[in-house]
Amino acid sequence: MDLVVKNLHGTQELGKKLAHCCSDLQSSCIIYLIGDLGAGKTTLAQSFIGYFGFDKVKSPTYTLVESYQNDIVDIHHFDCYRLSDPEELEYIGIREYLKPNSLQLIEWPELGKGAIATADLSIKISGNGEARIINVTSQTETGKLILECAIG
Repeated sequence: MDLVVKNLHGTQELGKKLAHCCSDLQSSCIIYLIGDLGAGKTTLAQSFIGYFGFDKVKSPTYTLVESYQNDIVDIHHFDCYRLSDPEELEYIGIREYLKPNSLQLIEWPELGKGAIATADLSIKISGNGEARIINVTSQTETGKLILECAIG
């Protein structure tokens, strides 16, 4: 599915809509966020995480992972941009973050190839200026359910 968003607000709205669609999942979910620097990956992730009531959402660029947990959700936001080797993800125990009912948002997943699990949903963001083209594809049954909810 390809979407065209005309501004930052459109990217934020998509993040909230996807979060809503993930809010009733009974399984874990992995979402890849793909795109160039400045494309809007972190913006989408921040609005996704904010949907669940978290006010302070920061980019995990330097920490590699930021976790957000409350009574409703368990979210782990990864940014693989600064990885020098995918094995670094093993050192932080990436597999331990994948628990039932947890959500993983992974920016720059191609840099963690071999260490991260397959995505349920891949979101590729491209474009320049204000407008963005956002391509959302599902790789699993869980991903299909999220996508159907988001476009329905």
